[in-house]
Amino acid sequence: MVQNPPIYASISISFEWAMNDFSSGFHPPAVPGHETKLSAEEKQPAARCEWDFSLATVVSSTAKATVSDTLGVIEFDPSNTILATGGIARKIRIYTLNSLLRPQEETVHFQGEHQSIAFLDHTNACGNCIFTPAKLSSLRWKPGTGGRILGSGDYDGVVMEYDVETKVPIFERDEHGGRRVWSVDYSHSDPFLGASGSDDGTMQMWDPRCGEVGGSVAKVQPTKSLSSVCCVEFNPFGDALIAAGCADQKAYAYDVRKMVEPVHIFDGHTKTITYVRFLNAQTLVSAGTDGCLKLWNIVDSRLLRTYKGHVNSRSFVGLSVWRHGGLLGCGSENNQVFVYDTRWGEPIWVHGFEPMGRDSSDHHHAFVSSVCWRQVNEDQCTLVAGGSNGVLHVFVGKRKSDSE
Repeated sequence: MVQNPPIYASISISFEWAMNDFSSGFHPPAVPGHETKLSAEEKQPAARCEWDFSLATVVSSTAKATVSDTLGVIEFDPSNTILATGGIARKIRIYTLNSLLRPQEETVHFQGEHQSIAFLDHTNACGNCIFTPAKLSSLRWKPGTGGRILGSGDYDGVVMEYDVETKVPIFERDEHGGRRVWSVDYSHSDPFLGASGSDDGTMQMWDPRCGEVGGSVAKVQPTKSLSSVCCVEFNPFGDALIAAGCADQKAYAYDVRKMVEPVHIFDGHTKTITYVRFLNAQTLVSAGTDGCLKLWNIVDSRLLRTYKGHVNSRSFVGLSVWRHGGLLGCGSENNQVFVYDTRWGEPIWVHGFEPMGRDSSDHHHAFVSSVCWRQVNEDQCTLVAGGSNGVLHVFVGKRKSDSE
């Protein structure tokens, strides 16, 4: 049985959200054929940015930020008009996108070179707040509920579902033995079916309609050593797959109809895999504390491309894919947000979280800890990023014209 990862206390702002390298130190040999693929991509043209990104809004707290403000997860609801955030402050904040992009007249504005940046306070910008019994590591809106039900996973190993209108929990399961739940997700083909990954080394699927304890319908242990399961995601494109990323440096895909052995294994990272995201029906993106994002062909588990540039050696820094635009977003331990185009291995845009306006907290020790794309519109985009100091940044992007 693996032990809980030790807590780093050397950096005051980030030790709560830091995730140590769970690995044993063993680095698997390169998978045959991978090096050939990577050398081929070196011959590709240099990355180019086809988007104009700008910072639209900064949301912070009037009071000096503390470690308890760390934002660990950001999620848009199915309508892409409501935003939920969570972290170690034991609260879920709900925002409307209009309140962030169309601030009221009393909001202070900073006139940039080509833009107007709005500075808001969490208290005024947040339309709804749900207090939770434990620190949160994951949030996911439940499909088919009209944005009313929000699932969460917490540091105490509990999965809960909240009614965001009444602000009360309507479902609770504690089947991970008190070990931290890193990730939760829901099936899009059957929204009652949920999954969670935990420090106990298991991925569990559950259904509140089932009469068994916690509604358990399946439980798998991807690794014999019970390496932590740090992320889970159902395939949203109709295939009966669920992916899990683990501390053993591998990602696994299972057929939800027969949760026995993985049908695909993605082996190429050299440290813990922190996130897995389906880009489309054919490809999967993974992130690891080796400072890399990787794009995989699902059918044959083949590595297609590696993305490097951001700094990530110990923490959850977020990963989000904008499926309409083919863009990847992630945070970085040097307090920057990175955007990659899936066609190139280098970032196409980088923005630092510099102190501005009310953001005067412990900036030197902060890092970008969560990101989320709004999944609409192919020619305009919205990326929301949160920091370990509790500051929320809203970026907007517009595709450049052919003449630019």
